[in-house]
Amino acid sequence: MDVLGTSKLLDEELYSRQLYVLGSPAMQRIQGAKVLLSGLQGLGAEVAKNLVLMGVGSLTLHDPYPTCWSDLAAQFFLSEQDLGRNRAEASQEFLARLNRAVQIFVHTGDITEDLLLEFQVVVLTASNLEEQLKVGTFCHQHGVYFLVADTRGLVGQLFCDFGEDFTVQDPTEAEPLTAAIQHISQGSPGILTLKSEASTCRFCDEDLVTFSGIEGMAELNGCAPRPIHVREDGSLEIGDTTTFSPYLRGGAITEVKRPRTVRHEPLDTALLQPRVVAQSPQEVYRAYCLHQAFHALHTFQHLHGRLPQPWDVVDAETVVGLARDLEPMKGTEEVPLEEPLDEVLVRTIALSSAGVLSPMAALLGAVAAQEVLKAISRKFMPLDQWLYFDALDCLPEDGELLHNPEDCIPRGCRYDGQIAVFGASFQEQLSCQHYLLVGAGAIGCELLKGFALMGLGAGGSRGLTVVDMDHVERSNLSRQFLFRPQDIGRPKAEVAAAAALALNPNLKVTPLTYPLDPTTEHLYGDNFFSQVDGVAAALDSFQARRYVAARCTHYLKPLLEAGTQGTRGSASVFMPHVTEAYRAPASAAASEDAPYPVCTVRHFPSTVEHTLQWARDEFEGLFRLSAEIINHYQQRRTSLADMDGPQTLTLLQPVLGVLRARPQSWQDCVVWALGHWQLCFHHGIKQLLRRFPPDKVLEDGTPFWLGPKQCPQPLEFDTSQDTHVLYVLAAANLYAQMHELPGSQDWTALKELLKLLPQPDPQHLAHIFAGNLELALASAESGPEQLKEVGDVLEVWRMGSPLKPLIFEKDDDSNFHVDFVAAAASLRSQNYGILPVNRAQCKRIVGQIIPAIATTTAAVAGLVGLELYKVVGKPRPLGAFRHSYLHLAGNHFSRWVPSAPATQTFHHLKWTCWDRLKVPAGQPERTLESLLAHLQEEHGLSVRMLLHGPALLYSTGWSPEKQAQYLPLRVTELVKQVTGHVPEPGLRVLVLELSCEGEKEDTAFPPLHYEL
Repeated sequence: MDVLGTSKLLDEELYSRQLYVLGSPAMQRIQGAKVLLSGLQGLGAEVAKNLVLMGVGSLTLHDPYPTCWSDLAAQFFLSEQDLGRNRAEASQEFLARLNRAVQIFVHTGDITEDLLLEFQVVVLTASNLEEQLKVGTFCHQHGVYFLVADTRGLVGQLFCDFGEDFTVQDPTEAEPLTAAIQHISQGSPGILTLKSEASTCRFCDEDLVTFSGIEGMAELNGCAPRPIHVREDGSLEIGDTTTFSPYLRGGAITEVKRPRTVRHEPLDTALLQPRVVAQSPQEVYRAYCLHQAFHALHTFQHLHGRLPQPWDVVDAETVVGLARDLEPMKGTEEVPLEEPLDEVLVRTIALSSAGVLSPMAALLGAVAAQEVLKAISRKFMPLDQWLYFDALDCLPEDGELLHNPEDCIPRGCRYDGQIAVFGASFQEQLSCQHYLLVGAGAIGCELLKGFALMGLGAGGSRGLTVVDMDHVERSNLSRQFLFRPQDIGRPKAEVAAAAALALNPNLKVTPLTYPLDPTTEHLYGDNFFSQVDGVAAALDSFQARRYVAARCTHYLKPLLEAGTQGTRGSASVFMPHVTEAYRAPASAAASEDAPYPVCTVRHFPSTVEHTLQWARDEFEGLFRLSAEIINHYQQRRTSLADMDGPQTLTLLQPVLGVLRARPQSWQDCVVWALGHWQLCFHHGIKQLLRRFPPDKVLEDGTPFWLGPKQCPQPLEFDTSQDTHVLYVLAAANLYAQMHELPGSQDWTALKELLKLLPQPDPQHLAHIFAGNLELALASAESGPEQLKEVGDVLEVWRMGSPLKPLIFEKDDDSNFHVDFVAAAASLRSQNYGILPVNRAQCKRIVGQIIPAIATTTAAVAGLVGLELYKVVGKPRPLGAFRHSYLHLAGNHFSRWVPSAPATQTFHHLKWTCWDRLKVPAGQPERTLESLLAHLQEEHGLSVRMLLHGPALLYSTGWSPEKQAQYLPLRVTELVKQVTGHVPEPGLRVLVLELSCEGEKEDTAFPPLHYEL
């Protein structure tokens, strides 16, 4: 069977984010695969959606049943107009619109053995056990990968059988370890020492490695994978190197990933001896109980021809009896099962098993789709073999539903599947909510889809508000479910809102395209948030998350938050007065937007991040900032006297370069680009080494080039080196674009031209370098000589037309932006002996692209939806809520109870981050003096300082005259006088910060809400 099938041209722009996760070989396999999916209820629709978004070759749908009301609670391809229609046929057209490159077929007959042989993967959802056993046995015997996925109310199961000899080519998501080499000895064994900056690389005994770029001991370059042994000092034994040439310099050691073989049992065996994915013995026991419950539900359905009725005690007891009569699970040697079946758990499952829930379908459908991709691509370890998931913590603890089962009977409406679990009264509560969704990207689209299916805000007057300032791009289409090709260029919020209305016409959605940040607090202020019941955040930066979380804490609104990176995802809930407030991870808060020291980036790089930052700065200086300065000068909006001479020369000298005149042709641009290559990678390095020779020592005798400071080596331009030519090609094209001249992509013609061009004048390069070397200019001032030189440079450009500043664009591969940065960083890395990254890695790092995949996005959105059930209902205790983390590549799934908010005390006061001191302004409004007196009398607080944002409103350190001037002022008058701003109209609260006498260093008083 041909796993790849008919090869297609991979659309790298469309699949750019998931290519970072899966890689091109895996994507090619996915594009050639044929999958059969049986069952188009909500879970099946989620599996289909994810596979189509991710570009599976062809998908054949099978479902013999008509659409019914309960399907609409989770099946987003269907509507009321499809009631009675075959689910597969009704879904086909909508699936086809998701990705025109994927072939969508419908099979209307029975599932026969001949049919099964046409596919690499077969997935059954919502099928009976007899069909599962029949199809599973045949697939196992004939090498067809087989999956079963199912949800019953708030529990779900997934089973994988990839055969008895399934080889995983790439078991992990992590990039292969790679490190720079310091030295390799000749010997048996040869000892390899890593450079100091590579000490964090965690090679392990028996890892397989290979080598590249070594000078001297070249016999190792590209060798067959060698096992290593890690010594106590961190050096590596790499085998016999006795007969090899002596090591000279350079090179890298790279891990070679080992394929792993998986053995899966067929369903009939795995049903009786299940291997379950779990993180603890307690989870194993619970999974086994869920396994028995599913088996008992299958038996009940076989005997009665139906599922148990919602919250029917008699049906539930029947299921418990059937589970009790099953052969008991024996467990494993590692986890023996000595406890009896948890009958309370089985009973609860049976009571709510008639339900169909969108969040459960989203989560299980995403994981099932990821397993299909694992089978096709042979990337990442598959599940072994059963995965069970339950969210029974969503049910109210008081047993209210059990006492009122009439509330859960079908109503003949699109929410019947949800009402079967939570009741019609809860559905009414859900429909009257007003929620704010911040972000309409990948996670935002999935959340909005889920909210539409759940009916969030579909019955009240306010509904949902969606905020996003971005526009739809082509790369969004492979993971942002609500967008189509015709939407490219349109505002995401508006497109997503319209698409959500199409899913549920009763929904009320308001799109807003201005950002939610400190600049728009006059729009998203007290009046706006007073009408919001909760906030869902789907943001891709910790800075934005922190701000939205702070708004939720200020206004005491529940926050549901999710994020992904590759196959990793998390979902969190923050409930006022119940859970802790949002805190960004310490590592993220420390690293986000942290700049590297300028001197390190420009002259002493030691990591690939330094070289990438240097290359990115080069792009900005050469092709944007310089053009803007020249244009300003041309338009006489800038005078020489206003210019910083050294800084302006630093920008303009390299842009003028070796030409000494404005370019007039493509050849002029090539001459400039070649000259700049020599300046950056040859002459500039030689000049730096003259200033800091390789043998330079400091006053204390320490070598200057030591530790992270890598002594560079100049490069010699060579047209046989692709990176050298690529740099000139990209730089010349960008220079041409800046001057609005025609460029060229003819690689062969460029190489011939480069052979004919003379080498740049070293003296002129030295002059440019002197004007560009920050060290030489560090103490210089903008004197007459420098201003004259700036003027001379600018005169070259003054008479021509304005230049076109180039804005860096990471997603357009035809404009040479990424090519320039990648080539420049690679050459800079070669100068300093730093391991470079490939173009794809460069694009991801420089473009700050977060690897993304549709399955992880859908999964975390499902987890958020589950927490929404708890937030909307009656007040719940801390133990009801869950933070969640999943790693689809590593088969890790965990949920845990959030921490309670930390309590602080000061004298008799006790508070958490959710508390505030409320003081009414009064009528007439109180003065600063009366405010301070109120705080002393009511709370025993002797205020030392009072602030409004960064503005100081009061301090005990002020002189008596200043205190006498400020204390009689009304508080709003004081704020206006100190800040120069009048409080915004409609502002209900002024937020003030306190510092009091007797407080400890770590005391953070609750904010003072001065109520206007």
